[in-house]
Amino acid sequence: MDSILQVRQVSKTYGSRQVLHNVSFELGPGKIAGLLGSNGSGKSTMMKLIAGLAQPSAGSISVLDTPVGEESKLLVSFMPDRPLTEKWMKVGDALKFMRDFYPDFDPEKARRMLDFMTLSEKSKISSLSKGMNERLQLTLALSRRARLYMLDEPIGGVDPVARTKILNALMEFYEEDSTILISTHLVSDIERIFDEVIFIKEGEIILHSDVEELRLQRGKSIDELFREVYAEC
Repeated sequence: MDSILQVRQVSKTYGSRQVLHNVSFELGPGKIAGLLGSNGSGKSTMMKLIAGLAQPSAGSISVLDTPVGEESKLLVSFMPDRPLTEKWMKVGDALKFMRDFYPDFDPEKARRMLDFMTLSEKSKISSLSKGMNERLQLTLALSRRARLYMLDEPIGGVDPVARTKILNALMEFYEEDSTILISTHLVSDIERIFDEVIFIKEGEIILHSDVEELRLQRGKSIDELFREVYAEC
């Protein structure tokens, strides 16, 4: 099976500080993978490198054998941990912006997702709660016809009702031949949707495994294992 994402011996330094050290992993199609780690473990840096928003200091990253760069951005839809939208916009303006900016944006899928999320195109973004705004950002990211979707802390700081809605939307609307990589430290809420998990600690991958195999081998939930690994962080 061809992999969607290949990360090979990637390191990233900022000045004298090493954020990532010799990171390697691959993800195949049809998977929802969790990139798990405590704050400052290197998750967001890894996501930005894959999205082409920063360059690795060493190593290589490719998406469907396309090296990360202008071409790979057509294959990747990235939802960063801060909104892509402007406060002056209405929800409908955000859809128009995405349609103008990304040729693969699917307005019909976006409208179906808005219905599912109980969001109106007429609503002002400045009036949305944090949970509603997260639903909107997810709608914008998943409505592109990408092969790799990356969501950086998609349920961070939102209430349990919004979290449930966001996770249900992920299961409902993701394309089965694509791959989703989700970075989070809120494991208990989200582990039910993961097929595999990658634990990153102090810039290094310390575990990459299929979720069911991991639960059977360790006799623990992913959240219990996460708390054990990062107890001292």
